[in-house]
Amino acid sequence: MSLSVFFIVLAAAAMHAGWNALLKIRLEPFLAMVLIHLVGTVLMLPVLIYTGWPKAESMVWLAASTIIHVGYYFALAAAYDRADMGQVYPIARGSAPLMTALLGVSVFGEKISLMSGLGIALLALGIFVMSLRSAKDATHMDRKALLYAGLTAITITAYTISDGIGARVSGDAIAYIAALFVLDGLTLFVLAFFTRGWQGLKPMWSFVPQGIAGGAMACGSYGIAIWAMTVAPIPLVAAVRETSVLWGAAIAVIFLKEPLRANRVVAACLIVAGLVMMRLQ
Repeated sequence: MSLSVFFIVLAAAAMHAGWNALLKIRLEPFLAMVLIHLVGTVLMLPVLIYTGWPKAESMVWLAASTIIHVGYYFALAAAYDRADMGQVYPIARGSAPLMTALLGVSVFGEKISLMSGLGIALLALGIFVMSLRSAKDATHMDRKALLYAGLTAITITAYTISDGIGARVSGDAIAYIAALFVLDGLTLFVLAFFTRGWQGLKPMWSFVPQGIAGGAMACGSYGIAIWAMTVAPIPLVAAVRETSVLWGAAIAVIFLKEPLRANRVVAACLIVAGLVMMRLQ
C-alpha cells in the first residue's frame, strides 16, 4: 500500500467514525441508519446515471454485497438488542480484519508480508482493548449476543471481500461504488417500509440535516475504502479502515468530554504500532 493510499484510507476511517457518531442522535439507531443510507442513495444516483452500471462481471459481487449488507444490519441490530456496544463492538470490529486477512490470503490469494500480518493482529488487539471497559465485558456475555456479534464480524468480512473483488473486475470502481450505494440504500429503505410502515418511518424525517451529513460521510468513507481495495491488498485496507475506532475515541474524549481511560491509551498505542508495522512491510 502506497503512502498516499494509506493516508487516504485513514481519512476514510475518520469519516466512518463521524457518521457512526451521528447514529447517536435522538433517533432510534435503526431509523438513523435507514436515513443515512437513503441519503447515500440520493447522493450516488446522479453518479450512477453518469457512469452507467459497472461491467457484468461485477454484478454477482454487487448482488452478493447488497444481500450481505442486509444480513449485517440485522445481525448488528440483534446483537445490540442482547448486549451493549462495549461488548458487541470489540468482537464484531476487532475480529473482522483478522478474518478478512485469513480469508483473503488463503482463499483469494491476496499478498501481504509477515510484518503486515502481525500489524493487522496488533491493530485488532487494540480495537478489543479500546472497546472493553472492564474484564467483565470480556467474560460475561449472553450466548445469543455472542453469536450475533460473531455473525456481524462474518458479514463485515464477507462484504469487504465481495466489494474489493467486485470493484476490481467492474472496469470502473466509481460506477461500482455508486451502484452499491443506490442498491444498498433502496433495499434497506424498502425493508424498513414493509416492517415499519410510513408511520414507523415518520420520526426520521425530523433529522434530515443530520442524515445528509451522515450520508455524505458514509459515501466518502466506504467509497474510498472500495477504491483503495482496487490498488492495494484487501486485508490491509480493511485493517486500516478499522482505525475508525481510534478516531471515535478521540471524538469522545475531545468533543464529548468523556474520560481518557487507561485502556484507551494502551489501545491507541497498539493500534498505532500495528499501523507502523503495516507501513514497514
